[in-house]
Amino acid sequence: MVNLDDARQALHKYFGYESFRPGQEGLVSAILEGRDCLGVMPTGAGKSICYQIPATLLPGLTVVISPLVSLMKDQVDALEDAGIHADFINSTQTPEEQSLALAQAAQGRCHMLYVAPERLDAPRFVDFASRAGIGLVAVDEAHCVSQWGQDFRPAYLGIGDFIKGLPDRPVVAAFTATATQKVRRDIVAMLGLKTPYVAVTGFDRPNLFFDVRKLQTKYKNGWITRYAHEHPGDSGIVYCATRKETEALADDLNRSGIGAAAYHAGLSADDRERAQRDFVNDEIQVVVATNAFGMGIDKSNVRYVIHHNMPESIEAYYQEAGRAGRDGEPARCTLLWNEGDIVTRRRLLDMDSGNDRLTGEQAEAVRAEHRRLLNVMIGYCRTTGCLHEYMLRYFGQEVDRAAAGLAPTEADRGAVVCVGHPDMENGEEEEDQGEAPAQAGSQGRSRSGRSAAGCGPEEPTAEGRGCGNCSNCMSTFETLDVSDVARAVSRCVHDVNQAFGSGKIVQILKGSRSQDLLRRGLDGCPSYGSLAQVPEGRIRDVLNQMASDGYLTITEGRLPMVHFGPLAGRTVTPDFHYEIKRVQGTVLSGEGGRPADDAGAVYGRTTGPASQAEGRDRAGETMSVEDLTGDQAVLFQELKDLRTRIAREIGKPPYIVFSDKSLRDMCRLKPTDDAAFLEVNGVGEHKLEVYGPRFMEVIRKS
Repeated sequence: MVNLDDARQALHKYFGYESFRPGQEGLVSAILEGRDCLGVMPTGAGKSICYQIPATLLPGLTVVISPLVSLMKDQVDALEDAGIHADFINSTQTPEEQSLALAQAAQGRCHMLYVAPERLDAPRFVDFASRAGIGLVAVDEAHCVSQWGQDFRPAYLGIGDFIKGLPDRPVVAAFTATATQKVRRDIVAMLGLKTPYVAVTGFDRPNLFFDVRKLQTKYKNGWITRYAHEHPGDSGIVYCATRKETEALADDLNRSGIGAAAYHAGLSADDRERAQRDFVNDEIQVVVATNAFGMGIDKSNVRYVIHHNMPESIEAYYQEAGRAGRDGEPARCTLLWNEGDIVTRRRLLDMDSGNDRLTGEQAEAVRAEHRRLLNVMIGYCRTTGCLHEYMLRYFGQEVDRAAAGLAPTEADRGAVVCVGHPDMENGEEEEDQGEAPAQAGSQGRSRSGRSAAGCGPEEPTAEGRGCGNCSNCMSTFETLDVSDVARAVSRCVHDVNQAFGSGKIVQILKGSRSQDLLRRGLDGCPSYGSLAQVPEGRIRDVLNQMASDGYLTITEGRLPMVHFGPLAGRTVTPDFHYEIKRVQGTVLSGEGGRPADDAGAVYGRTTGPASQAEGRDRAGETMSVEDLTGDQAVLFQELKDLRTRIAREIGKPPYIVFSDKSLRDMCRLKPTDDAAFLEVNGVGEHKLEVYGPRFMEVIRKS
């Protein structure tokens, strides 16, 4: 019977690592013991290893169910490059190619077969599966099975039935990077996992610098273009909400001399394939995409992800931003937003036709859940607390602040925070997570010093708080008393009998002379023009913050109305006091000093601190590009050039040959024989055999 020692030997043989990363070993051990599993691990933490290693050791075929049709070939190429035989079945193949792949799998000539969930009920595949002797089913991006997640995919609902239909039930292992407690329970139930071993490693990505900037839409493209020019050697992804925006920004970048391509579902399959291939092959610097791009992108050296618009949920943002820095090196995740993004997101939610498999009551529950997810995302944009902490608390991970506000220790960052039953956390029943994070640092506050909605205590000052690796923790704040503005907003909502939207409320308070407002007689309201001297942006900020804090509510639908919230009565008490915060910080080079909004801009540094190692490096250290000495830097570029030549020769992305981390390790160790080359991080026996001689030749000449 195979055991962990066999798994460690396979890990070294195929991938060149001496030991597993946090969370991996327990999952691998459980699978080898024949136990179902659920692994929730952040992007770049090595989820794939958890089923790839067992696939090389267990009898029978491993079927990997993945939604990533466009990436299956790259994943299979990477496995073949490591010496693991694998294949895939998807719509990009001809019938003859599919037949060959199925025949080879049936004959036991490959360890792993990647398939899309939509293929599971195809008669041809059902017949194959009944005869193939499947020993392990691995479900990638498992959160897609949950209607409560942001990437719900109806085809995932058929996975449980597919497993039940097999002649012998295999071990089932599910993996995801984004799952609240509610989604984890859904995964277990919908996939039919039996008393699964559950490992939830820390959600934090300490190598990522998180940055939130409030910026008017007309300035966003210019900001992104400047940033790309200031980081000419870095690969980046920019996410936009609409197809039109992706194409406009890609055109702006190309006109400015930055190699860029648009990617969205409206393009032809060939155009999408070309954009993705050019990006992973480093032929272009930036891909500008809708959320149709990137789930599970394997490109490890993405140095920045910029969101042109606010995403619909924390899960969506965590997953998309997490495509930066998969190699463990410092990377930046910037979110550009404004109040218009909120309006757009709410409109898109109202237009969503939903899932026709749900009853009317279920569909409304899902819409309500999506509205709640959006509200938490709005809270992330507005919070002045630590951005890392906001996300960690959302996913249910408590932050250790015992070290007087210092960043977590390396041990904390690598710890498995939940192992056991999916409904239990550290041995105790856990409340549903995914709510507005406690102590998230609401931007508006009342006299008590707590956020008005009761989210938690006022956040500490910049000098004594947070991670030191996000724009909020790198900034200082000044308080702005907006009690009179808040009172006026509340009075105006009363004057119009809660019958108008936020735009009309602002117009009335500013004393607008618009024809529509005059025609409706709204210039006769007692509050008309009462805030004529207050900047419009500030009024909007206060109104929206009051909605977040419970003083107001904004209805859903095509014409959202401003109504009173549960705390509205407080605005008329004599001691009512309300504040918002203005954020001060360092202006990014090239920003031009342009303010983002009346409420103040959020600025941060361009990179985070040196990160922890991506895996378990043999030398126990990691080296970034900036750490390379003169000779090492020259060698690094020569090795990169060789990697690019080899990648073009074999028709594979450069990262499949060797990662940047492996190249840096070569610069440090300078191996010139087989034994020394095997000591390089990420070099297994097959890579030594295939690529070692050419890389060692370059090293000898350096």
